[in-house]
Amino acid sequence: MKMSQEDLKKLIETVVMEQLGPNSVTGKNITPDGLISVNVPSWNVTEEDKMDTGNPADEVYTKDFFNLSESPRLGAGLMVMKESTFDWKLNYDEVDYVIDGELAVIGKSGTAKAHKGQMILIPKGSQIKFSAPKYARFVYITYPADWENQK
Repeated sequence: MKMSQEDLKKLIETVVMEQLGPNSVTGKNITPDGLISVNVPSWNVTEEDKMDTGNPADEVYTKDFFNLSESPRLGAGLMVMKESTFDWKLNYDEVDYVIDGELAVIGKSGTAKAHKGQMILIPKGSQIKFSAPKYARFVYITYPADWENQK
């Protein structure tokens, strides 16, 4: 029997989950009543998580911590940027908490910068540039969770 790569991946994840528990694969643990803990340091991004900024040279990666069925109102995830700057329009509210590096959010009339342990609030309707002069690893929190479909 020949297995597809996707079927093999599912099988491996199932075995690991049975042996080590859910936190070993997903970096999060979900209780029966819907409480979710996320082991943020264990989360990493891959090429599958690369974001299209319009510039193929940009190294920008995003990975949501929760899907819409787990958290339909509030979104959160991990973003990693390397030597990249790109334009963005927010039709939602966002808070960014910097885990490592430096994040700059450039607005029409000024720039907000945050280093490790600091955060930036970006209000709905902002036309900005996200910028990581060298490197930034940060958690983003959005409201609403379905930020991609906001107009």
